[in-house]
Amino acid sequence: MSDALDLLLDRPQYANVADDAFAPGLDRVRALLDGMGNPHEALRAVHVAGTNGKGSTAAMTAAIATAAGLRTGLHTSPHLTHVGQRMRVDGTPAPTDWLADTLDAHRNLIEKTQPSFFELAVALTFRYFAEQDVDLAVIEVGLGGRLDSTNVLAPALSVITHVGLDHTDMLGDTLDAIAREKAGIIKPGTPALSAVTADEPKAAIAAVATEQDAPLHRLDDEATWTTHRSDLTGSVFTLDTPARRYDRLSLSLAGPHQQRNAALAVRAAELTFLTGEGDASAEAAVRDGLGDVRGRTDFHGRLDVLQEEPLIVVDVGHNPPAIAATLDTVAPVVAGRGGTLHVCLNAVRGKQLNETARLLAEHDAVVTPIPIDTKRALPPDEIAERLRAQGVTTTAPRPLADALDAFERTAAPTDGLLLTGSHKLVDVLPPAFRD
Repeated sequence: MSDALDLLLDRPQYANVADDAFAPGLDRVRALLDGMGNPHEALRAVHVAGTNGKGSTAAMTAAIATAAGLRTGLHTSPHLTHVGQRMRVDGTPAPTDWLADTLDAHRNLIEKTQPSFFELAVALTFRYFAEQDVDLAVIEVGLGGRLDSTNVLAPALSVITHVGLDHTDMLGDTLDAIAREKAGIIKPGTPALSAVTADEPKAAIAAVATEQDAPLHRLDDEATWTTHRSDLTGSVFTLDTPARRYDRLSLSLAGPHQQRNAALAVRAAELTFLTGEGDASAEAAVRDGLGDVRGRTDFHGRLDVLQEEPLIVVDVGHNPPAIAATLDTVAPVVAGRGGTLHVCLNAVRGKQLNETARLLAEHDAVVTPIPIDTKRALPPDEIAERLRAQGVTTTAPRPLADALDAFERTAAPTDGLLLTGSHKLVDVLPPAFRD
């Protein structure tokens, strides 16, 4: 049986489906969707791309929409523990029985089109959202944008969160090239919203928007915010947009970087489903949505506090900018307590491990490499060797459950442990640390 459908459902009759997680191009997903009745054409969507922040921005946009009373579909990837998490309606993942029945109903189509795992998951998402008659679908791009399977959409708004040097083997090795790939989600005459600030990718996105005759909104031209408090419980900030002032918003996702994502999500909401809403109802939706992002969307893995003392936090950031934002949030808390920062790290190929090592060394982290059984994961011994070469203190690689047990047995109450580097770390968490 293919790895792809082993991951999706234990359905041996789909043994011939392509097992690659990502395959660029739209021909196969279009053929698959055509055989399903083109469910994506019925969706009013917000489409979100970016190197970092796209999952959080999508989740916050969906949370605001749900709080506004809209039946809201949210597609994010990868999933943490089961594939139904990629397709949630008002925070509830697609049921396994629905997935099984839908796969059975389209068995011949799947065999004929030979989709990748991601293409199949995207098609199932669109079919599920159409059947659920959602009022809004918030769709996170998987990789890049122009050739991503989600890019069959004709969205109401295209959003770009951030552009960095990631997936350079597939998207190009310059910020200009990567920005143009991500700006590939901008459609003719359709508004776009960008939070990109660096000059090179900012210019590339503007050029694509001009080519598409698409109105381009820039977050930093249209919004300002002031932080009142920021810690591991979240933050409080005041946001000013062209629509209104939101005084002292409570944001349930931790980290100063999430305030920027929240501002982007609010502008996305204002440009789509909050257009025409009165100040009171719009502010209530924003306040209620941002105040309970996890509860309204079932979105997890972003600076989730698993234990208060000694502190244990998990964050699925897996490239240097994401890990830097996580360290900048967690390390000061541990340092303020007078403790030592420990890190359980998994890393995959192509994610600039040397730069991550430099960040860990700056924070005097003690790192335990964690083995993860995926195709792209680096061997833990190689992770340890490369970390030590950058001056990072490491301990012997071990499975996550063993590392957690050792930390709990030996850590001081002031110490902290960060689990990071891969979405798969959430999947292998021992049951005692799951929600």
